[in-house]
Amino acid sequence: MTNLGSIPEEWDVSSYEECCSIKVGRDLKEDKFLGKETDEFKFPVYSNTVGNRGLYGFYNFQEYQGNALTIVGRGVGLGTAFYREESFGAIGRLLVLIPKTNSNPKFLEEYTNGRVNFYVESAAIPQLTGVQLAKYKVLLPPLPEQKKIADILSTWDKAIETTQALIDKLQLRKKGLMQQLLSGKKRFPGFSGEWEEQELQNYIEQKLRPVDKPSQPYLALGLRSHGKGIFHKPNFDPNSNVMTTLYEVKENDLVVNITFAWEHAIAVASRKDVGGLVSHRFPTYQFIEDISDPQFFKYYFLQKRFKYLLGVISPGGAGRNRVMSKKDFPKLKVKVPNYSEQTAIAQVLTKADEEIYQTQHYLEQLQEQKKGLMQQLLTGQKRVTV
Repeated sequence: MTNLGSIPEEWDVSSYEECCSIKVGRDLKEDKFLGKETDEFKFPVYSNTVGNRGLYGFYNFQEYQGNALTIVGRGVGLGTAFYREESFGAIGRLLVLIPKTNSNPKFLEEYTNGRVNFYVESAAIPQLTGVQLAKYKVLLPPLPEQKKIADILSTWDKAIETTQALIDKLQLRKKGLMQQLLSGKKRFPGFSGEWEEQELQNYIEQKLRPVDKPSQPYLALGLRSHGKGIFHKPNFDPNSNVMTTLYEVKENDLVVNITFAWEHAIAVASRKDVGGLVSHRFPTYQFIEDISDPQFFKYYFLQKRFKYLLGVISPGGAGRNRVMSKKDFPKLKVKVPNYSEQTAIAQVLTKADEEIYQTQHYLEQLQEQKKGLMQQLLTGQKRVTV
């Protein structure tokens, strides 16, 4: 039994200063630095950030020999650890940990990111100094067991990294598909002829479903800006709403926030939004049957050009002074294909979304599995065979 809980007898309670030599990043050596990698400037320089694993540029000399650890010591991502296998340089408030003979740097990376909660007092930007870090405690198994644990967790890290890279590629592919399919640059076999430019009112019609404000908590709906869709406010307190009449939303309704339409607050309702209530600032429209496909327009409305059009009919200054004209909205000009081609395009883009969703779900499963493994392996609850 230790102050960190019950641990295996073979394990030690150590501190960062007992298992590592701690250094702090220096000022950038500009005469030895280049922003891109070349044959001469090939040693990565890391800064005190987490984006792109902190990569800042490249040195033409080896400042640290690698097989080390860096920890973000200031600002966003404070306490995030990265294992550095190859020679590198460090600048700013980045903490550099050179492991001693009793510690494995890859194990320390996993332990730091999974088990250590840094408590930093600061009136401005949070900071973690080398002196503060030195006193934090670490559970250290024997060195061979550290390596085995690190290898196991690295397997999950690689799977997570590979899956995230796949998600990025799928999202990029979907973006390309939208640009080509929604503009008519790419057509499916069997479809021909020019797309006609018509007013939006040829595809939608306003459909309001007024209801009395409930006396009990209800599901209120809101619209995110930047095309981010509908969000839920469950168990909304009716007493916090002064309006006596609200409006019910149905599946496939087009919902617009007239206050922030200029900021792309527009979406098509899904099944999970059915029965939610909105105020008069969120007019709802129905798509005309066999003329307009709701799923096609869901993607069509996300285009930059449509955001621009919403801005044109939302005159005034910034914020709540820019209210969309409900009279001008149905008169917006859209250039879309016939119903059959709309449906074909929607099916392809919906399939692309499903692939992204399934891959994201798989990524979440991997992340949860790793969390469970870390909880067991980094505390000694589950032992590995060396």
